[in-house]
Amino acid sequence: MDSMLLLHLMSYLYPEKIRAIYIDHQLQESSADWGQFVSDQCAALNVPCIVEKVEVQAGNLEQQARSARYQAYSKHLKANEILVLAHHQQDQAETLMLRLLSGAGVQGLAAMKQVDVRAQFTIWRPLLNLSREQICQWAAQLNVQNIEDPTNLDTYYDRAWCRHELWSVLQNRYPKMQQALSRTSYLMQDADEILQEVLQQDLALCGSATELDLKKLSQLSSARQRQLLSVWMKGQEIYRPSFEMVERVLHEVIASKSDAQAALHWNQYYYVRYQQKLYRLSSAEYLAEKSQANISAQVIRLELKQNIKVLSGQYVTETAKIGLSASLLGKELNLVMRQGGEKIHLHGRVGTWPLKKAIQEAQIFPWQRYTIQILSIDNVMLGVFTPKGFWLAQSEYCEVGGWRPKLISSLKNSKSSMIHECSFKL
Repeated sequence: MDSMLLLHLMSYLYPEKIRAIYIDHQLQESSADWGQFVSDQCAALNVPCIVEKVEVQAGNLEQQARSARYQAYSKHLKANEILVLAHHQQDQAETLMLRLLSGAGVQGLAAMKQVDVRAQFTIWRPLLNLSREQICQWAAQLNVQNIEDPTNLDTYYDRAWCRHELWSVLQNRYPKMQQALSRTSYLMQDADEILQEVLQQDLALCGSATELDLKKLSQLSSARQRQLLSVWMKGQEIYRPSFEMVERVLHEVIASKSDAQAALHWNQYYYVRYQQKLYRLSSAEYLAEKSQANISAQVIRLELKQNIKVLSGQYVTETAKIGLSASLLGKELNLVMRQGGEKIHLHGRVGTWPLKKAIQEAQIFPWQRYTIQILSIDNVMLGVFTPKGFWLAQSEYCEVGGWRPKLISSLKNSKSSMIHECSFKL
């Protein structure tokens, strides 16, 4: 009833500026007929109508249906358009109640905003302060036609149960419950706005979207630490992590021993501590080493101004004040993975020392060390490709006015596929 009333009102107020989108979840045998009904009503009101069928994924049916619905909205909404929804006061009160029972925090209890500006689009809910009774009376006066979805009566679903079982019990005890819950949601919106301001300050202090400074994080109160971690872990996703998951990050990762490489997986990301920072890594980045485990040695030929793509990133060969001999250009050079136990005499430093120690001193992340590759000829180490650039090794091939590979993009911006824009053979 509420959606059909909204359709009539918008067609009257903005006759030249609206169009309707009907989402067919395909969960009911008659859903296609409902789509036709909406199309007919839109035609009578001279409103363009889109009927969009969606596939609802397995899992929480209500949540998955909502996700599919909003994906469909995003597909059809233009940059200058506003999504107008028919949520009313009882919807708001039900939403707050259900989120309270699910253990939501301030943001969840803020429920729905009348004007909700999101990254993808803006939502307007003009009926949010109206009761269901007011909407039904208004619709009756305008003779608005409607089809009732039977799932709205099926108490198997949480919202229907809340509406038909719990609601009457509470309202008999608290007659003004609906208005009170709606008011609470607005108070929570104020609280959430204040909290977001604090969170932005804390995030600016502690790090970025991909890493947090643990020393600065520890200066915050426990409550602010939890809130910051919750929002930081959420990132661009729809839902925050559970309270329990935030606690696990605090205790199992952040509070782990400094020499432990603790990691925790949640929602396609790994949360990893390295020294005094917490990193948020995609599964692909964190697990990349496993996919590269069987890379064999390669023989490559290099020329000046040539692009090279290796595991640690993309390089270009350039002239240098001190570099490799020009006699090596065009020759077969060996490119091998680090095996462990190698020693390197870095140009400009005294003596040889373990490559492992050099890697540690350079603070190369443990999950990136698989990208390190050694360039050599006739068992003479020429240098090492690393995520922090090419390390020139001291050898008889070092000379003034030579050449060396220069890092032009890190492994974060390159494919870890060992594709070389040069001639090579296995």
